[in-house]
Amino acid sequence: MARGPKKHLKRLNAPKSWLLDKLSGVFAPKPSAGPHRMRECLPLVIFLRNRLKYALNGSEVTKIVMQRLIKVDGKIRTDKNFPSGFMDVISIEKTNEFFRLLYDVKGRFIVHRITAEEAKYKLCKVKKLLVGNKGIPYVVTHDGRTIRYPRSEERRVGKECRSRWSPYH
Repeated sequence: MARGPKKHLKRLNAPKSWLLDKLSGVFAPKPSAGPHRMRECLPLVIFLRNRLKYALNGSEVTKIVMQRLIKVDGKIRTDKNFPSGFMDVISIEKTNEFFRLLYDVKGRFIVHRITAEEAKYKLCKVKKLLVGNKGIPYVVTHDGRTIRYPRSEERRVGKECRSRWSPYH
């Protein structure tokens, strides 16, 4: 009988978009709870170890992340299993590199290198449009962000909005 949430993930049950091979171990890193679902995300450990080849194993990824070198959408992330998803901007300040996670035509994650100017914004899909306190409308995006706007803008459900963030928040 299971007690509590599952803490392990077998490699064969991992999403195929991660491109993990079958024979290099039994387990795969299980993503933490975060802005993206498990089937729609890529943990930072797979991004740094398997895609960028900056680390040889998981403990090296932990050392890189704990030095506070990795930012996802402008926020420093110290969780090696943090789920980064579609259109997320991953920046490495020490090497001055910026990446955006995209899908290829077969639905697999690809790492797209971008410029510093492109890394300042992110495209978000509007999932819900609601009205909050005092009649101020707000939208909920595909990655869990809540954006309030007192002025009228393009805000239909299913449309994209451009989300900017400040590196100081």
